[in-house]
Amino acid sequence: MRATVGALVRKDLRQELRTLESVPAMMLFALSTFVLFHFGLDRASLAGDLAAGVLWVTLLFAAVLGINRLFVAEREQGGFDAIRLAPIDATALLAAKAAALVVYLAALEVVAVPIFGVFFLDDWAGLGPLCAVLVLADLGLAATGTLISSMATHSRARDLLVPLILLPLLIPLMIAAAGAAEPLLVRGGPQYDDFGQWLGVLALYDAVFALVAYAVYDFVLED
Repeated sequence: MRATVGALVRKDLRQELRTLESVPAMMLFALSTFVLFHFGLDRASLAGDLAAGVLWVTLLFAAVLGINRLFVAEREQGGFDAIRLAPIDATALLAAKAAALVVYLAALEVVAVPIFGVFFLDDWAGLGPLCAVLVLADLGLAATGTLISSMATHSRARDLLVPLILLPLLIPLMIAAAGAAEPLLVRGGPQYDDFGQWLGVLALYDAVFALVAYAVYDFVLED
């Protein structure tokens, strides 16, 4: 199982390095959105809930671009059939795609979060502890996004179905991520009121949706 997942992840990452279809588009979208917010809000800096909202809305919709294309190669090149015929656990594909998506999101955030800081923050002290929020949010996005992308990939309207199904499911994740980020982005330095509780909510969301995806993925792949 571990070797299979590793091989599939390496395949996806090599393909992304060759084609550059997902991550550059996600980064460009995030940069464009930050520019729009910067001039649309007409503020020199943001803090608190507004800063957290701008950050997470941008990261969420940038992530949807990558989620939409997560299974394109499997759909176009017969990868689903190969997985069903191979003597391996089908959930290896789920784990590999989720891991690849986490890498894509991490690459996005390495670029997008410093740009966010340049545009909107006077104090960068909260960006260090924000990494814990980003990691937990990425895991939740990967678990939920991989499942929904695999369900919608055979539909002609997958670019429409993925956000329509995914975004309502991600509402609890975004509320918790914004709630955890808000006290870290206030003026005067990060605060930690309720920070641990929001991290607990994020961890619970990750665990629940990872278990749901694992439990139903065999049936999704068969359909």
